[in-house]
Amino acid sequence: MDVKIEKIPQQRINELKISSWPIWRKEKSRFPWHYDSTEECFILEGEVTVIANGEEFHFGAGDFVTFSEGLSCEWIITKDVKKHYRFL
Repeated sequence: MDVKIEKIPQQRINELKISSWPIWRKEKSRFPWHYDSTEECFILEGEVTVIANGEEFHFGAGDFVTFSEGLSCEWIITKDVKKHYRFL
């Protein structure tokens, strides 16, 4: 798994205590990124395409996204992003 996008129920959001995770914001932009550890994030606002290993992954508000440790990718933010995140 490199990028996993899913919808999770409110009960799971509460169990993970996502609202207590830090918040990251980024304006519309494009940049390379490498994950030194696995990241889980919950998208509060925005729209993003991530290109990894020749595949495109599209996600936005309401999506729970996991990025695998060791992943190198390109982020394309098409609508300003606000997300809760944590590294495992």
